[in-house]
Amino acid sequence: MTAAESRTSPPAPAPGPVDRAAAEEASALGHPPVPPDATAAYGTHRDQVIDFYRPRVPLDRPAPLVAVLHGGAWRAAYDRAHISPLAAHLAAQGFAVACVEYRRGAAPDGPQQPSQGAPAPAGRWPETFDDVATALDALPALALRTFGEETVDAGRTLLTGHSAGGHLALWAAARHVLPPDSPWHRSSPPPFRGVVALAPIADFTEAIRLRVCSGAVLDLLGGPDHLADRLPHADPAALLPTGIATTIVHGTTDNEVPPQVTTAFATAAAAAGEEPVTVWLRETGHYALIDPSSPAAGAVADEITQLAF
Repeated sequence: MTAAESRTSPPAPAPGPVDRAAAEEASALGHPPVPPDATAAYGTHRDQVIDFYRPRVPLDRPAPLVAVLHGGAWRAAYDRAHISPLAAHLAAQGFAVACVEYRRGAAPDGPQQPSQGAPAPAGRWPETFDDVATALDALPALALRTFGEETVDAGRTLLTGHSAGGHLALWAAARHVLPPDSPWHRSSPPPFRGVVALAPIADFTEAIRLRVCSGAVLDLLGGPDHLADRLPHADPAALLPTGIATTIVHGTTDNEVPPQVTTAFATAAAAAGEEPVTVWLRETGHYALIDPSSPAAGAVADEITQLAF
């Protein structure tokens, strides 16, 4: 752990230029998309695909498999392309990487256009959750078919995800805690080595209170009329304890998903008898975590390594 990190409580943000967040976003999203080594479908919809990146470091044994879930407030405008540089960066660290696409907020026949400046719809209920559950259930077989047993160890699978993708990673690791009547309920814990969630939308009640991503959580759930019946099926803070090793990496100057969201999740986890590792990166915003040129991406890779090996 470097001097830039804290595993206890979030330090007070240091003053900085007002355009720091914009500069971090421009840097993270300025990298060209990195083409995958292979792509496999887990369904028939165009978004039901997984991109695979082969480990770039010679290893003396098959590489751990890291499943990456991209963010973008569950909105159709943001797909896996913007996180492909991070996927390639993790492959360069010696991981086999699976970058999962899923259906996001859009009409059945294509993306909806925002009207009069309103944000595009966030998420599709139940398709967003259907896709993540189906993709991760299919992942071990697809990874072995793509890379072979000599390259990937599907028995050492970790999840990581950024922002809305961090929510989906935490949710996927908690499917055995879902209500028994949930269509995504598992009778046993999913076979994941751990989860490293990056600035995740981890506590829906707090995220709704703060109007994270222009109210994207309520959109994902189908509006306030569905809050009571759908929250227990979707909110990671309500699906505890999981028994799966969990690390959250969050920047103290994040103005997209404020640090209070992670603090609320950690409080809920502690009340349930579980203590996720929380890594606070000082003077780090939302997008630096997925920027391979940022030191924050090194901290992310370090946390994944700790759970993988």
